[in-house]
Amino acid sequence: MTDKTLSTLHRLTATIESRKGGNPNESYVAKLFDRGPDYAARKLGEEAVETVVAALAGSDEELVGEAADVIFHLAVVLASRDLTLADALAELDRREGVSGIVEKASRTPE
Repeated sequence: MTDKTLSTLHRLTATIESRKGGNPNESYVAKLFDRGPDYAARKLGEEAVETVVAALAGSDEELVGEAADVIFHLAVVLASRDLTLADALAELDRREGVSGIVEKASRTPE
Protein backbone atom coordinates (compact mmCIF):
# COMPACT_ATOMS: atom_id res chain seq x y z
CA MET A 1 0.00 0.00 0.00
CA THR A 2 1.15 3.47 -0.72
CA ASP A 3 1.53 6.16 1.91
CA LYS A 4 -1.34 8.00 0.23
CA THR A 5 -3.62 4.95 0.54
CA LEU A 6 -2.72 4.52 4.21
CA SER A 7 -3.33 8.22 4.76
CA THR A 8 -6.78 7.86 3.16
CA LEU A 9 -7.61 4.95 5.47
CA HIS A 10 -6.38 6.89 8.52
CA ARG A 11 -8.45 9.95 7.56
CA LEU A 12 -11.52 7.79 6.99
CA THR A 13 -11.09 6.15 10.40
CA ALA A 14 -10.59 9.52 12.09
CA THR A 15 -13.66 11.00 10.39
CA ILE A 16 -15.82 8.06 11.42
CA GLU A 17 -14.58 8.26 15.03
CA SER A 18 -15.26 12.00 15.11
CA ARG A 19 -18.88 11.44 14.07
CA LYS A 20 -19.68 8.97 16.87
CA GLY A 21 -22.33 10.57 19.04
CA GLY A 22 -22.92 13.27 16.47
CA ASN A 23 -26.24 14.59 15.26
CA PRO A 24 -27.88 11.95 13.03
CA ASN A 25 -29.72 14.74 11.20
CA GLU A 26 -26.41 16.28 10.16
CA SER A 27 -24.18 13.26 9.55
CA TYR A 28 -24.76 10.00 7.69
CA VAL A 29 -22.12 8.32 9.89
CA ALA A 30 -23.85 9.57 13.03
CA LYS A 31 -27.14 8.23 11.64
CA LEU A 32 -25.55 4.79 11.13
CA PHE A 33 -24.26 4.80 14.71
CA ASP A 34 -27.57 6.09 16.04
CA ARG A 35 -29.47 3.25 14.41
CA GLY A 36 -27.12 0.70 15.95
CA PRO A 37 -24.62 -1.92 14.85
CA ASP A 38 -27.29 -4.18 13.33
CA TYR A 39 -28.36 -1.41 10.96
CA ALA A 40 -24.77 -0.60 10.04
CA ALA A 41 -24.11 -4.29 9.37
CA ARG A 42 -27.18 -4.52 7.11
CA LYS A 43 -25.98 -1.47 5.18
CA LEU A 44 -22.61 -3.19 4.73
CA GLY A 45 -24.42 -6.26 3.41
CA GLU A 46 -26.41 -4.14 0.94
CA GLU A 47 -23.23 -2.51 -0.32
CA ALA A 48 -21.55 -5.91 -0.65
CA VAL A 49 -24.41 -7.16 -2.83
CA GLU A 50 -24.25 -4.01 -4.95
CA THR A 51 -20.52 -4.62 -5.37
CA VAL A 52 -21.14 -8.17 -6.56
CA VAL A 53 -23.72 -6.90 -9.07
CA ALA A 54 -21.29 -4.27 -10.33
CA ALA A 55 -18.53 -6.89 -10.61
CA LEU A 56 -20.77 -9.10 -12.71
CA ALA A 57 -22.57 -6.57 -14.87
CA GLY A 58 -21.35 -3.05 -14.18
CA SER A 59 -18.66 -0.81 -15.54
CA ASP A 60 -15.26 -0.47 -13.93
CA GLU A 61 -16.37 2.90 -12.54
CA GLU A 62 -19.45 1.34 -10.94
CA LEU A 63 -17.36 -1.43 -9.42
CA VAL A 64 -14.85 1.03 -7.97
CA GLY A 65 -17.65 3.17 -6.53
CA GLU A 66 -19.34 0.19 -4.92
CA ALA A 67 -16.00 -1.09 -3.59
CA ALA A 68 -15.44 2.31 -1.96
CA ASP A 69 -18.90 2.06 -0.38
CA VAL A 70 -18.04 -1.39 1.02
CA ILE A 71 -14.79 -0.11 2.54
CA PHE A 72 -16.60 2.88 4.06
CA HIS A 73 -19.41 0.79 5.55
CA LEU A 74 -16.93 -1.84 6.77
CA ALA A 75 -15.05 0.91 8.60
CA VAL A 76 -18.30 2.02 10.25
CA VAL A 77 -19.20 -1.53 11.30
CA LEU A 78 -15.72 -2.03 12.74
CA ALA A 79 -15.96 1.30 14.59
CA SER A 80 -19.30 0.25 16.05
CA ARG A 81 -17.33 -2.52 17.80
CA ASP A 82 -14.43 -0.18 18.70
CA LEU A 83 -12.25 -1.72 15.99
CA THR A 84 -10.62 -0.11 12.95
CA LEU A 85 -9.52 -0.90 9.44
CA ALA A 86 -6.00 -1.06 10.93
CA ASP A 87 -7.13 -4.08 12.96
CA ALA A 88 -8.31 -5.82 9.79
CA LEU A 89 -5.09 -4.90 8.00
CA ALA A 90 -3.06 -6.29 10.91
CA GLU A 91 -4.92 -9.58 10.48
CA LEU A 92 -4.02 -9.58 6.79
CA ASP A 93 -0.40 -8.96 7.77
CA ARG A 94 -0.59 -11.93 10.14
CA ARG A 95 -1.89 -14.13 7.34
CA GLU A 96 0.70 -13.02 4.80
CA GLY A 97 2.70 -15.92 3.42
CA VAL A 98 0.21 -18.50 4.68
CA SER A 99 -1.74 -20.48 2.11
CA GLY A 100 -5.40 -19.52 2.11
CA ILE A 101 -6.30 -23.19 2.24
CA VAL A 102 -4.07 -23.76 5.27
CA GLU A 103 -5.31 -20.60 6.99
CA LYS A 104 -8.97 -21.54 6.54
CA ALA A 105 -8.31 -25.07 7.82
CA SER A 106 -6.67 -23.63 10.95
CA ARG A 107 -9.82 -21.75 12.01
CA THR A 108 -11.80 -23.25 14.83
CA PRO A 109 -15.14 -24.56 13.56
CA GLU A 110 -18.13 -22.73 15.06
